[in-house]
Amino acid sequence: MPITAAETLNDTPRDRLERLLEQRYGENHPLVGHGISTETIDVLLDHRSVRSYLPKPVPAEVVELAIAAAQSAPTSSNLQAWSVVAVEDRERKARINAIAGDQRQINQAPLLLIWLADLSRLRRIADAEGSTSDGLDYVEGFLLAVIDAALAAQNALVAFESLGLGTCYIGALRNDPATVARELDLPALVFPVFGLTVGYPDPAIKTDAKPRLPQPTVLHRERYSENPSKADLGLYNETLRAFQKIQSMTPIDWSEQVSRRIATKEALKNRDKLRDVLEGFGFQLK
Repeated sequence: MPITAAETLNDTPRDRLERLLEQRYGENHPLVGHGISTETIDVLLDHRSVRSYLPKPVPAEVVELAIAAAQSAPTSSNLQAWSVVAVEDRERKARINAIAGDQRQINQAPLLLIWLADLSRLRRIADAEGSTSDGLDYVEGFLLAVIDAALAAQNALVAFESLGLGTCYIGALRNDPATVARELDLPALVFPVFGLTVGYPDPAIKTDAKPRLPQPTVLHRERYSENPSKADLGLYNETLRAFQKIQSMTPIDWSEQVSRRIATKEALKNRDKLRDVLEGFGFQLK
């Protein structure tokens, strides 16, 4: 659960950092950062997906500030190849939620942001300049737009969370992106990458920070190592099971969960067809 004011009243920055790292890695985490911390790092380390929200709207000025933060993210060649649609209408949100499998967080959140890889704007600008835009027809163009959208969305997420709001990414929009596109009236070369629910967390529902893999599993020095430590993976499975118990979740080892998620194309929930879908959106992917 989020660290409370009472817990941090007498905390030194090092105390708070240690508590945040214990949330993220478990009790036996190695020393990370050596006591270095800032308010921004605290917000990042304290992230958790919020799936229960109060029926309180997100003020327009908060949304605008978060989008300003999003626009402050890095963008390849300053192309700014992303857009976002803010959805607050309950009926529209419900129709989109049906695509995502009727998720509680979409139903409860007062705001759903849908982040878009947007090459349409760039093509329109080139057309207006009387220029060709053949460079958009390659895989690089689509990849660039997806990365731009992801960087922007993460900046917005941090901004929202720094202001006391909760968020949750929604990848399930890619189960049926064509229907999402029709709902939002998206033109060709605009693809819905994911959604983000935003709202004020319901304090009655306690959500802990989900543990992550030990750093040596993801941090490689100089060269990539293909063999994660069995001890590290075993420790992570134990840490994750403890989290699942606290959250009343079905216990499952991370290694088993990963194996199930990538075992078959059926596990992708229609996303195995994305290449054909993208071509239907006008992305040539040369």
